[in-house]
Amino acid sequence: MKLNLKNPIVFFDLETTGINVATDRIVELAAIKINMDGSEETQRYLINPEMHIPKKTSEIHGFYDEDVKDCPTFKTVAKKVAKFIEGCDLGGYNSNKFDIPVLAEEFIRAGVDIDMKKRKFVDVQTIFHKKEKRTLEAAYKFYCDKDLEDAHSALADTRATYEVLLSQLERYPDLQNDVAYLAEFSAYTKHADFAGRLVYDDDGDECINFGKHKGRKVKDILETDPGYYGWIMQGDFPLYTKKVITNIKLRGFSK
Repeated sequence: MKLNLKNPIVFFDLETTGINVATDRIVELAAIKINMDGSEETQRYLINPEMHIPKKTSEIHGFYDEDVKDCPTFKTVAKKVAKFIEGCDLGGYNSNKFDIPVLAEEFIRAGVDIDMKKRKFVDVQTIFHKKEKRTLEAAYKFYCDKDLEDAHSALADTRATYEVLLSQLERYPDLQNDVAYLAEFSAYTKHADFAGRLVYDDDGDECINFGKHKGRKVKDILETDPGYYGWIMQGDFPLYTKKVITNIKLRGFSK
């Protein structure tokens, strides 16, 4: 089976220093681009995260500080990565909640301006969880009837993710072979940022998705509680979340 594509799609996976979207950094990035004609291109980088990799994390993905100390930083390879995914939709496993937010943070730190919101995001884990609720290894065994060798290797996980999606399309006749449909199906909510701190309401306005202001429009909070913006900017929130709130604030000034 082939994916029905309107744009090339890049499946990618990240190994990182941890699971905090706002503060942890990429250690390995692997990507497979599926072109319109079905041909494939791959890209893989080991990256110096410019911070200590905790021992527990290293034991999971196998990369220690010594392994990446002489590798390029993300800032060094950011433009190459941006060019590789230019004009492409994106796919991954748990990518909507983790990989895409982390990648967006790294692009901002590197000073590379890339509008990822124009892309479709297909999260194979979400499709799997809605259909079967298992892990990637179990998904690979269930859908592809193969054992996932070298699990937690970014390239192995990335290829397994792509193969699982193709098998999902074959198994479930109600799943449309269309990236826009798959992106919609694999999204739980309509996020206004990548970390899920902000969501769109029925009016299309950005709303807070956490804390005491959960469910309220950001523009209303900024009007009634001026200190809230400063609290967000000084807090441990993802850079992209701060960028979206800043844009809302600037939008209010232009009225």
